[in-house]
Formats: sequence, structure tokens, C-alpha cells
Amino acid sequence: MDPQVTPSSGMPAETPEDRPARLAVGVVGAGRVGTALGAALARAGHRVVAATAVSERSRTRVEERLPGADVATPHDVVAAADLVLLTVPDDELPELATGLVSAGVAVTGKLVLHTSGRYGTAVLDPLTRAGALPLALHPVMTFTGRPDDVNRLTGITFGVTSPEPLRPVAEALVLEMGGEPVWITEEARPLYHAALAGGANHLVTLVIESMDLLSRAGVAEPGRMLGPLLGAALDNGLRLGIDGLTGPVARGDAGTVAGHVAELSKVSPESRRAYVALARLTADRALGAGLLKPEDAERLLEALAD
Repeated sequence: MDPQVTPSSGMPAETPEDRPARLAVGVVGAGRVGTALGAALARAGHRVVAATAVSERSRTRVEERLPGADVATPHDVVAAADLVLLTVPDDELPELATGLVSAGVAVTGKLVLHTSGRYGTAVLDPLTRAGALPLALHPVMTFTGRPDDVNRLTGITFGVTSPEPLRPVAEALVLEMGGEPVWITEEARPLYHAALAGGANHLVTLVIESMDLLSRAGVAEPGRMLGPLLGAALDNGLRLGIDGLTGPVARGDAGTVAGHVAELSKVSPESRRAYVALARLTADRALGAGLLKPEDAERLLEALAD
């Protein structure tokens, strides 16, 4: 196939593979995140040379997303790579870092990154002491294992933590994958992750719970009913902050709130507890922002009392 030619110069256009400083990439943990990031790095011109894959599903992911990559042991993946992605569950990461060192894997001069939101680079200290260059790059996105996972990286933010000398490298990798790097200090990492998990994971739980309650109320297509409302509420919250708050708590409508609590007590005690906790937090924020009068807040809190 003839190389592409740039119209202005008449010279062959640069392809990702032509760019300097291309890295051999290894993926330890061929799950949804690891294969998505590996594919994104391959798009940028890096070479994914090897990956670990134990289950049939992970082997299929490697074949589909990382064609040409050898399926190998963690030791061999690290040995073959200049850039190693440790994309395993959070609880496995400390043991993996320690285990690679204990096994005598040579990591001197290799970039080793993990994608956990929970940890900074301290979790990689055993590898760092052995000569590795540690990076923490957390993509702020959910991954479903579907083909569009790689495209979801475009335009999202990555929480970046690294030693200061490696910060340009970490940020460059994020930019190559189509993301936007946001610096998170080591000590702020747990709070950062709690905020993201609370927002994204609990949002899904709230949506499912609302759909279930609507179904109990006789609504045939609860998702269709909720979609426009929740989309508008999310947009209001992101654009307007607390000023985007609406509903009975924001209005100080204690009677309506008390009715909600009573009805939820009948059909779902778990949902009632969640409703009460969130309504209290909503009332506190509305009061602090001046949206709710103190006397209205007092009545609301009485309605929300255990």
C-alpha cells in the first residue's frame, strides 16, 4: 500500500509508528481497562507486545483488542516491555508489586503504571526501589467491555500521580491516549477516589432503585420516564451546582417529604434509609447555600427523624 502523502509538502504523511520514542507495552491484567488502554496506546503508535490472560474471556479480549500481543506470564510480560500496565483489581495491586520483585523480575528503567483510582505511586514502592519508574494514571470513566470502550477515552480526564520528574511523561501518555491529565497529589488520592466512586457508582444504584419503585407504582417503562428528568438534573448539577437543586427538599415541603418516608417504609426499608440520608444531606446543603429558610429546614429534619 502506498504511503499517504501530505497535500502541502508532497512528502509521505507521518504515521504513529513513525514517531520517535515508541515503547514496547506489556499489560498485566487483560481486563476491560487494561485492554482499552493498551489499544489506545497502540493507536498512538506504541507496540503492545505481551499481555497476561488467564480466563477465556481475557484471552478473547487480547485477540480482539491487542492483536499481535503474546499471551504470557507476568514475568515474561514485564521482561518484554518498556512500559508495563498493571491493570489488576485494587486489592491485588500491592501483592502484585511485591511479588514481581520477589520473583526477581528485572524492572530497572522500565515505566510501570497502574490505573487504580485508590492508590498513588506509593503502592509501587517495591518496584520503585528495584529501579522502576512509577506512574499512577486513573481514567475517570466506566468500562463495560464493549467495543466502544477505547473511544470512551477520548476527552476524559485521568487522575495523574507520579514523582515530579516523571510528570511530563505521565501527562504525555495521557494526551496520547486522547485524555486530559489532572494532577492528584499522593495524599489526596483516597478522597479523590471516594468522590468519584460515590458519584458514579451510587448514581447507578439510585437510578435502578428509582426504576424499581416506579415499576411497583405501575409504570411500564420507568427508564423512558426517568431519562429526560435525570438527564436534566445531572446537567443542572454540573452547570449550576447547588443552584440547580429542585424538588420538595429545596422548597421546604416537609409534608411531602414525610409522605415519601412513610410510603417507602411500607415498600422498601432500604430505600427509605437511603432517601432519609440523602434528603438530610440535601437539606444541609440547601440551608448552607441560602436556598432553604432555617424554619423550613427544621421542619424537614423533623420529618426525616428516625
